[in-house]
Amino acid sequence: MEQLKIGICGVSGRMGRTLVRYVLGRDDVVLSGATEKPDHPWIGQTVKDCIKDSDCPIPVVDDPGQAFRRVDAIIDFTSPAATVSISEVASTLGIVHVVGTTGLTDEHLDVLAGAAGHAVIVRAGNMSLGVNLLVELTEKIGAALDADFDVEILESHHRHKVDSPSGTALMLGRAAERGRGAANPKSPPHFHVGNTGPRKRGAIGYSAVRGGDVVGEHDVIFAADGERVILRHIATDRAIYARGAIAAAIWGQNKPFGEYDMADVLGLKATSQP
Repeated sequence: MEQLKIGICGVSGRMGRTLVRYVLGRDDVVLSGATEKPDHPWIGQTVKDCIKDSDCPIPVVDDPGQAFRRVDAIIDFTSPAATVSISEVASTLGIVHVVGTTGLTDEHLDVLAGAAGHAVIVRAGNMSLGVNLLVELTEKIGAALDADFDVEILESHHRHKVDSPSGTALMLGRAAERGRGAANPKSPPHFHVGNTGPRKRGAIGYSAVRGGDVVGEHDVIFAADGERVILRHIATDRAIYARGAIAAAIWGQNKPFGEYDMADVLGLKATSQP
């Protein structure tokens, strides 16, 4: 079987290094491109030089167009601005762009939607199997319980995470809204800060914890008088996100151009239809 050629953006980051090690440990994919931002000290060196226990001669460059011109899929866990730039490269090359970047605004998403006219874009706030099952369960429970059940999303991450709430927390909140009948949920996150007054019926609240080396923990709490339903996912290894990203890259091959998510990759949308 021919190996799928993978390009990785931001190889020096936590997810970048995890992705590199995960790809190098598999037989069905091969690392064929690696980028970092301009002026990064890794530029001009090889992956082997920069990442311990790797044995890959691919150079780290700052030009995505050069790095990814011969890859089948780009995997991107970087920053919103970088992701927008990478989407243009993917669109020009007509290849799969797997986006795990969080903190994207409506303006960023508009650019990705345009790029999806000439590329397969698979985007998710979280690419783990368990989290995407949690999203499905959250929507189902949201549909089963009325607004007498207050919904709270509690998420915890490492001290270096810059966006809040996490992309996964927003996925879960939107799922609860869809379950309650919202066709296109985009209500702004509500944080309990200061004298906010009594909670509004039907509001979805978010709380964020940042500290240590927490990979990712998410709780969805449905709380009513006298009872609570709590859903939880705990991630202890970033390799689960790498595994999901590679699955998305493989799944996206030969698919029609457009925007997809992990529910498409995992077949959850098809199985959830009546």
